[in-house]
Amino acid sequence: MANMLRTLIENDKGELRKLDKLAKKVESYESAMAALPDEELQAKTSEFKARYQAGETLDDLLPEAYAVVREAAKRVLGLFPYHVQVMGGIVLHHGDVPEMRTGEGKTLTATMPVYLNALSGEGVHVVTVNEYLSERDATEMGELYSWLGLSVGINLAAKSSAEKREAYNCDITYTTNSEVGFDYLRDNMVTRKEAMVQRPLNYALVDEVDSVLIDEARTPLIISGAQSTDISKLYDLADHCVKGLSEEDYIIDIPTKTIGLSDSGIDKVESYFKLDNLYDLENVALTHFIDNALRANYIMTLDIDYVVSPNKEILIVDQFTGRTMEGRRFSDGLHQAIEAKEHVPIQDESKTSASITYQNFFRMYKKLSGMTGTAKTEEEEFREVYNMRVIPIPTNRPIQRIDNSDLLYPTLRAKFRAVVEDVKRRYEKGQPVLVGTVAVETSDLISKLLVEAGVPHEVLNAKNHAKEAQIIMNAGQRGAVTIATNMAGRGTDIKLGEGVRELGGLCVIGTERHESRRIDNQLRGRSGRQGDPGESQFYLSFEDDLMRRFGSDRIKALFEKMRLDEDDTVIESKMLTRQVESAQKRVEGNNYDTRKQVLQYDDVMREQREIIYAERYDVITAERDLGPEIKAMVKRTIDRTVDAHARVNNRQEVFEAILNFAQMSLLPEEEITLSDLEGKKDAEIKALLFGKAMTHYDNQISKLRDEESLKEFQKVLILMVVDNHWTEHMNALDQLRSAVGLRGYAQNNPVVEYQSEGFKMFQDMIGSIEFDITRTMMKAQIHEQRREEVPSSSHTSATANIAAQTPGAVEEETIDFSDVDRNDKCPCGSGKKYKNCHMR
Repeated sequence: MANMLRTLIENDKGELRKLDKLAKKVESYESAMAALPDEELQAKTSEFKARYQAGETLDDLLPEAYAVVREAAKRVLGLFPYHVQVMGGIVLHHGDVPEMRTGEGKTLTATMPVYLNALSGEGVHVVTVNEYLSERDATEMGELYSWLGLSVGINLAAKSSAEKREAYNCDITYTTNSEVGFDYLRDNMVTRKEAMVQRPLNYALVDEVDSVLIDEARTPLIISGAQSTDISKLYDLADHCVKGLSEEDYIIDIPTKTIGLSDSGIDKVESYFKLDNLYDLENVALTHFIDNALRANYIMTLDIDYVVSPNKEILIVDQFTGRTMEGRRFSDGLHQAIEAKEHVPIQDESKTSASITYQNFFRMYKKLSGMTGTAKTEEEEFREVYNMRVIPIPTNRPIQRIDNSDLLYPTLRAKFRAVVEDVKRRYEKGQPVLVGTVAVETSDLISKLLVEAGVPHEVLNAKNHAKEAQIIMNAGQRGAVTIATNMAGRGTDIKLGEGVRELGGLCVIGTERHESRRIDNQLRGRSGRQGDPGESQFYLSFEDDLMRRFGSDRIKALFEKMRLDEDDTVIESKMLTRQVESAQKRVEGNNYDTRKQVLQYDDVMREQREIIYAERYDVITAERDLGPEIKAMVKRTIDRTVDAHARVNNRQEVFEAILNFAQMSLLPEEEITLSDLEGKKDAEIKALLFGKAMTHYDNQISKLRDEESLKEFQKVLILMVVDNHWTEHMNALDQLRSAVGLRGYAQNNPVVEYQSEGFKMFQDMIGSIEFDITRTMMKAQIHEQRREEVPSSSHTSATANIAAQTPGAVEEETIDFSDVDRNDKCPCGSGKKYKNCHMR
């Protein structure tokens, strides 16, 4: 252990020597830059951009570029980065985390790597924890960037898509972690490239990086919507509709347990829902409800596949054990369809439309860096998850703060009484005090006690960011008493008022230890900035949550043995502080394991999400005819179906099943018969079906007016089907994750089980997507588009021209359509039903 510590310390020293050397090289340009007039200093930006385009790297440009920013900051902001700030800026450019203490000027430090990386023209995202800090930093530092010729944008949640797009197209974009993540998800839900707001993710610099990448990493970003009452009604309507069908209205493929409508069934469904064409693109969602209703009523069997519990719930029956599977639900809407079938309440579910963890989102940037005052305790996680090193940067001036040993009391009451006495004593002598609490409830309690003690104070619960910053900035004034949750005010310096240094500086009082040592260090770091005097003191009790869960039995035994009176008993020792930190390390380990598990599960979805989003982007941005892709899907669907049926021994059953598939999903019923298939080998059947399918495909697309209409139709078809299945797949993965957790009791690794089954589900989803695209493409009754009218000298109308091109058609004006039923053959002679021909 000692050797490991020595190695880490020596590594840090070696790294600091390299940083010191490069920072001195930056400073060697100081006088040269100071000698330049404003115009020449500003012109350096164009010069650097040109040199970058000519082949120089950002590393090559770093010394001069950083020197330019230093000089520009002095002229524009009246600030000049210290040597240690230059060192921190170098670490940020390298994609690592400089640990810089509170008050060391992290915001100014960031200007150097932000400027340097913006020279590439690929965009830099400066990520903050709230919108107040985004606006503040963009306004203050934006003045510097604008002076140097770079554009700055602010991405706020309230902005429109056009405004967001403008912000992201700037050289530098200030945004919050949640908004940049949600924008990424929303971009991958749009149907047109023009609706996207982000550019490819290039470089992110994250302020308070431990808060964003560690503390919030357990909570994924999710875009979801509750299932509406209207959707529940659709399950009921679809169920009522299919219950009215007879056996000739649907075709069941027994080996694969699939079912589809015959032509007569399609007619009945269209009549029930008053539709012209069930397979029009706008009815894709409805066909999903009909398919599930068919499966629920004619494939799934009560007391075999599922049971109805006494409290009116549908419970799945495990096919291997015969037991019901509590908490499991059929995916893809089938469970709700069964609930409608059995007339039990249809349970509302929020459906996830898009989801990603912060870990996987930020790992998509080409380069990621971040800054904080407290990251060393999470060094292992930064390295393992984000491939970022944590490098402690020396303070500009030695730290003068006194960190007292923890004080331990037997009860909460005794502890809070001691806190109030300490605050009152310091208030009376004029020393400012910041009281840090873990919870809002504790803030309110201490506020009440201080009111009773006659101590005026401010309470900050982090509800108003603008007010928060103002309160925190005033917290260093003489006689100021501020109560705040430990996380409140991050990113805002507390500057000491006049005469406060002589009183000992700001005193930080912690009312209990946080689960993470990082948060305690952050609270301590509010005091003693830039060599200021200061003091910190933590008050603990055995009734604190952390002590109850992880407190040492040895310390408790000591209290009991001494039988000390609770009103005046207190323990103060370094041993106690070490015991508490040991407890915190155990909690941190547990939290790390939780975040690691979240990441392991999301890694499965990450691979799948990247495949779907890449394919989606290819479709959205395609300027070409997507026919080759759709034809390939049709071929794979045919091959997959024939191969699935080929495993059946009875060859006649194989032919019948394939015919059902072809008539149900591929071709008009009259275009293929059983005799076409009988006696043929599987390869011959595949070739036959694909040939007929391609002929039908060509016939389908010939009805579209022009190439642009064709491309639009193809894009909408693919995106609608893909989005529908991807949404259902994500919800199925959520259910799978809940289910595999129990497999740990059977000595199976839940993550491995999730990976294995998740991969199989993804393969099944791809097959389902291709099947639905094939079926919709082949069965959609595409409208014959009316052509523009020809010159009047031809004495024919556009409608007559279309009719004349159809074999057997007669001129429209000679036909009486008044008594024709919508499902009758059209009198025009086209061979189509009236509803799909002249009824339009």
